[in-house]
This record gives sequence, C-alpha cells and structure tokens, in this order.
Amino acid sequence: MRPEELRDRTAAFSTRVTIWTRSLTGAPETRHVAQQLTRSATSVASNYRAAGLGRSRVEFIAKLGVVLEEADETVYWLEFLRDTRAAGDPNLAALLTEARELVRIFSASVRTARTNQRQLRRR
Repeated sequence: MRPEELRDRTAAFSTRVTIWTRSLTGAPETRHVAQQLTRSATSVASNYRAAGLGRSRVEFIAKLGVVLEEADETVYWLEFLRDTRAAGDPNLAALLTEARELVRIFSASVRTARTNQRQLRRR
C-alpha cells in the first residue's frame, strides 16, 4: 500500500469512528469511552501524517511506533464497548476489523523500518 493510500485510509477510519461515536448512549461511562476512542482513532491518522514529515529515519520510526500504540488503543476501546455491550451494532464489528488491520499494517511497518535502520547502521 502506498503512503498516500494509507494516509487516506487512516483519515477515513478516524472520520468513521468519530461519526460512529456520536450514536453512543449518553451514559457518563460511555461518554468517557467514546472520547477516548475518538482521541485514539484520530491520533492514528494525525500521527501517520506526522510520520511522513519526519526529519530523520529515527523520527519516522518513533512516530510509526506512536501510530501503532494508538491503533492498538483503538482496538482496546472498541473491544471494551463490544464486551460491555455498550454498543453492538454492525458498524462496531466493521470498525474493529479495520482497527485490527491497521495494527497489523503498522506492526509490520515498524518492524520493517527498524530492520532497515539496523542494516543501514551496519554499512
């Protein structure tokens, strides 16, 4: 996947999560989780954009690490909502699938970037 496509994919994901969280009930604990979920999902997109502007390979890898952490946190909040039955519509399953795919993509990206960095140091 090209960087531009991944940038668009993360932006679309954060938008879908933000719109979806508006449908959650108004219970205080659900509002808190919705805010945390929105924060982590939008952070995936914004930090991925920032990674592309990294001034060095080390900075790029560090930003990708943040993206991975935020994607994983997003998975956590979606699973929490599913497991507590605070939300259970079909959109939740689709968002969870996408969040897990993003975690896999960024896990692989971080591994590859770190491997490439180590190989460059050996030269």
